[in-house]
Amino acid sequence: MSAPIGAGRTERATATWSALVAAACNHSRPAVRFGDLEWSGHELLDRAGGAAAWLESLGHTPGLALPALVASSADALALVIGGAGSGHPIAPLGVRMTPKELAAVVVATCSPVLVAQSEFAELARDVAELAGCRTAVVPPLTPRSWFPRSEPDDIAIVLHTSGTTGLPKPVPMCQWRLAARARVNGALCALDPESFYGGSAPFHHIAGLGNMSVALAAGALITGVPSFTVDGWRLLREWGITHTSMVPAMLEMLLASGEAHQESLRVLQYGGAPIRAATLSRIYQAMPGVRMLNMFGQTEGSPVSVLTPEEHQEAVAGRPELLGSVGRAAPGVELQIREPGPDGAGEVHARGDHLFAVDDDGWLATGDLGRIASDGYLYLLGRKHDMIIRGGENVHPLEVETVIISHPDVADAAVVGVPDARLGQTVVAFIVPARPGTVPDSDKLRTYVREQLSGFKVPVRWHTVDSLPRNPNGKLLRRSLGEDS
Repeated sequence: MSAPIGAGRTERATATWSALVAAACNHSRPAVRFGDLEWSGHELLDRAGGAAAWLESLGHTPGLALPALVASSADALALVIGGAGSGHPIAPLGVRMTPKELAAVVVATCSPVLVAQSEFAELARDVAELAGCRTAVVPPLTPRSWFPRSEPDDIAIVLHTSGTTGLPKPVPMCQWRLAARARVNGALCALDPESFYGGSAPFHHIAGLGNMSVALAAGALITGVPSFTVDGWRLLREWGITHTSMVPAMLEMLLASGEAHQESLRVLQYGGAPIRAATLSRIYQAMPGVRMLNMFGQTEGSPVSVLTPEEHQEAVAGRPELLGSVGRAAPGVELQIREPGPDGAGEVHARGDHLFAVDDDGWLATGDLGRIASDGYLYLLGRKHDMIIRGGENVHPLEVETVIISHPDVADAAVVGVPDARLGQTVVAFIVPARPGTVPDSDKLRTYVREQLSGFKVPVRWHTVDSLPRNPNGKLLRRSLGEDS
């Protein structure tokens, strides 16, 4: 086990997320704006009071998560705030999932009721029939005076993992840890009452409600679009957002469409994959003055590490290797590499007040493989279950992908292991060309990778594809590629 990297644990926080939101939204300025609907902070809290009263009327067991089919909207935020402060934590679910998939998640919550906004009422009925529960459609929320009744250990929100390798797993977020996350993330992103956060991730995701919960606690104005599209980005730009988050594949889409420009944007948070130096330079040209942050984390805890705006500027100025890392330990986080191999790589573990799915000693096992350089930078190598074992040698897909993507002929890449009778597994690469309609020369790519990595890590087969399969959150669906190889 390597030595811990980062700051030690602080004293346990006594503040609650609900109290932070109540204080931050105690104003008459705009707090939420979705389309033509705009509520002030006072109106949002009053609607949260109405939501709390309605949730109480359902006869639901206090403290038990309420599964909900809701999308980014003012009502959904009021429902979450009211639920968190009244002991009825909301667990938003992915509205693009099938009824069968949703029913399995609802059954696992043990909730006798499924909440849904009116536009998802039909889907809710189908799910409820399979899950053996009843539905409750969110009514117009009557304003009602409200102040949170929550304790630090109460559950505020429940989010689920994306479920790319099985049934989505619930991640209960208790009040004091969510408050700690709001403070850490809010400070890193420079969110304040003058900020305007615009989201495009699905509401049920850590990049959706997870980021909006931070913006709420900072007193920022909040808006959102149903999903990330170029048209949706144009709307966010028209509204004048100052803060947002996305994955690098979305940035590449904006650049390719010529729509990346955004003069009002102050902070752009990204994650999920490294960004290319050339892409970063083009983003700076399109978004003058924007501050870029790469935050590594997951639903179970985020941020674990951060590549700061200053380090992004260093990368452009002559240290592009920094972009291959996910930065150094986030404020208040200790990092460890457990059971490192000869190359220093092992599973990344983290400890901090703002991490949720931790063991009795406060450690989060991320499931990600990585190594920490002598200067403290964390380099990820992929998920444990994605590791390829070729002839007894470990190949980390993310390490190989990072090298491939740095080639100017490549826009995106994925590496998978496929069965091999002699070696156990062999390495296969899927390439999205930088210039649509072209086919990068595999021999040149093979030589390029071999110049930087050991021979056993170099892909033996190369496939050119138009795009890579990703879930709605931008996460690469590596298993789909394995099946097609």
